[in-house]
Amino acid sequence: MSAPRAVVLVSGGLDSATTLAIARADGRDCFALSVDYGQRHRVELDAARRIAAMQGVIEHRILRIDLGGIGGSALTDPSIAVPERPAAGIPVTYVPARNTVFLALALAWAEVLGAAEIYVGVNAVDYSGYPDCRPEYLAAFGALARLATKAGVEGRPLAIRAPLVLMSKADIIRRGASLGVDFRLTVSCYQPDEAGAACGRCESCRLRRGGFEAAGIADPTRYHGAA
Repeated sequence: MSAPRAVVLVSGGLDSATTLAIARADGRDCFALSVDYGQRHRVELDAARRIAAMQGVIEHRILRIDLGGIGGSALTDPSIAVPERPAAGIPVTYVPARNTVFLALALAWAEVLGAAEIYVGVNAVDYSGYPDCRPEYLAAFGALARLATKAGVEGRPLAIRAPLVLMSKADIIRRGASLGVDFRLTVSCYQPDEAGAACGRCESCRLRRGGFEAAGIADPTRYHGAA
């Protein structure tokens, strides 16, 4: 009997790499989905390829959606600076509707594959205040999935799995390390150089570095100017 199938959203960062490892540990046949959405840190897609290959997914697809054509985010509009200090409210690195678009694409592919689950590495603890990373958002999308799909209408609803949603960054790193995730392959920085070296200053870099420190695990991240 074949293992149950799951679509796993893989961005190239440490959270999604850990989520993929968890899905594999859960005994799922994993199909990795990444999205080239016009992000300025597109080297993360190279990281996603490395992660998918290292973890032995059944198939890895990268879909192109131009969220840069909509703009409104420092991650898609080069004219908006990536902040290096926390600010009040939702930061300019929030990409409008990004997780809704990503989950919708994953939902469509899951239906085609006959997969019963979608794994996503969103986190509501050590995160930037993005509204589409909260448990209530995931519950609402799960309800949508039951209503909006052939599988759901026929009584085979797809489940949204977010195993990291209530974990700290340190706990995520510990969990990934316990599952053999090679964090050297991952890219978290919002403004890495062309070789994938991190800036060490943006909020994502600070969260990542703080997570490794709290976890008591050496940070393998390559930073700009490092030897």
